[in-house]
Amino acid sequence: MAFDEGLAQRIRDILADGHEAVEKRMFGGVAFLLDGNLCCGVSKEDLIVRVGPERHEEALKRPHARLFDITGRPMKGWVLVSAQGCESDESLEEWIRLGTDFARSLPPK
Repeated sequence: MAFDEGLAQRIRDILADGHEAVEKRMFGGVAFLLDGNLCCGVSKEDLIVRVGPERHEEALKRPHARLFDITGRPMKGWVLVSAQGCESDESLEEWIRLGTDFARSLPPK
């Protein structure tokens, strides 16, 4: 299944600045992991962000964000962001920061 390679490259560029992310094929797209913990990714045209359970409701209130539900079972602490929600570099960087902050709060795997 195809995914937005342009969005994936924008994420790579952001993570290249001070993060040692590992890229892995997941969710029919690509995921980025820090110390073995997923922080963000791309599924089809959407950005996946792992924000954690404490920031989940707050993240869902942001424009263009919705439940991460690609299997029929929503995952708490994860959100999908439509392309409109990460069009600007600034908005994408904000989302990536939420994901990297949460991934860094977890013990390495």
